[in-house]
Amino acid sequence: MKLSVVIVNYNVKYFLEQCLDSLEQAAMGIDYEVIVVDNASTDGSTEYITARFPKVKWMACRENNGFSKGNNIAIAQAKGEYILLLNPDTIVTKEAIEGCVDFMDNNADAGACGVYMLRIDGTFAPESRRGLPTPFVAFCKMSGLSKIFPQSRTFGRYYMQYLDKEETNPIEIISGAYMMLRNRTIKKTGALDEDFFMYGEDIDLSYRILKGGYRNYYLPLRILHYKGESTNKSTYRYVHTFYRAMQLFFKKHYSHYSLLVSLPINIAIWTRAMLAYIGNQFVHRSVTQEAPAINCIVFGSNDTIADVKEILQTKFKNGRHAFVEATEETKPQGHVGCGIDLNSYNTVIYDTEAYTYSTILKLLNTDAGRRLRLGTYSSKTKKLITADQIFDYDDIISKR
Repeated sequence: MKLSVVIVNYNVKYFLEQCLDSLEQAAMGIDYEVIVVDNASTDGSTEYITARFPKVKWMACRENNGFSKGNNIAIAQAKGEYILLLNPDTIVTKEAIEGCVDFMDNNADAGACGVYMLRIDGTFAPESRRGLPTPFVAFCKMSGLSKIFPQSRTFGRYYMQYLDKEETNPIEIISGAYMMLRNRTIKKTGALDEDFFMYGEDIDLSYRILKGGYRNYYLPLRILHYKGESTNKSTYRYVHTFYRAMQLFFKKHYSHYSLLVSLPINIAIWTRAMLAYIGNQFVHRSVTQEAPAINCIVFGSNDTIADVKEILQTKFKNGRHAFVEATEETKPQGHVGCGIDLNSYNTVIYDTEAYTYSTILKLLNTDAGRRLRLGTYSSKTKKLITADQIFDYDDIISKR
């Protein structure tokens, strides 16, 4: 078997459904398996997903074991030559899956590779490639020097912005949202460190791959990452877990440093944690609890347009909406070439039965002047998915 795709799910069944749908398109023609480990979800993920994707190997846990242990449970069962660690809140493309497999086939020194990740508005996510957070690199990140000098090879190493994002390059840290590994590399270096419950485990694994004599690579192949849209980043739990992971990594790999070095790093980590938490609380309390308005352009079949129109008229009666009957064949340029003033809208919704995921991400990533956030609608699932909300057509209609 060529590829094992490993996904850890926790209460994001609709994002996972879309991820698996995009994967079916992307991996067509490849001998692959999908293993999903469910960390004791309470949203009905098991029944919902297994009924729709019977070929997926579903492993249900009785408790939330965290991201690292969840992945390790599946990795132990993986049969593929390559293992793809994939977040459930992603959309993958044929170019990314096939391109990474081909690259790994032709570059024996590659222990792992990552890709060009898009944010929800089609812009480049800087965490697509990162440098090793040595004490100096961590200091530059926390002190703000990396923001002041983002193109500097000295101060801007954390996000490696001095590298051309359209070129393949060796990097140090690959995001765990999309990390393709050789199975034999994991057997040599070990799987994910389960001391990292969530966050930081990809940094640790990437570093161990480098120490094992392999190289990590960044490939300019597009996927989309909603980036933990299900996670409330204003909570103490999130802030504490994230910054504890940073402290854990430093303690594991740099404990030999003197107190004069380690003490300032630890103080900086927890100072940033406190400031982040206070700042998030302020923002969280300042924003309205109402759903953000969606002013959108919808591209798809007549049936999709009718469904989405019902949703929008129910949830956003005063919004600005435009509807374009289209398919990938009739309007391949989508919103980029539709002749509509994009400045009047903040969202573009694509019918995933009329446009492939590869085309949708290509159009989203095009520099069209104004960046629009992505929404998708599937006539099979009757779900409108945006970064902020998920709308169930059948549920909305039944409540009228």
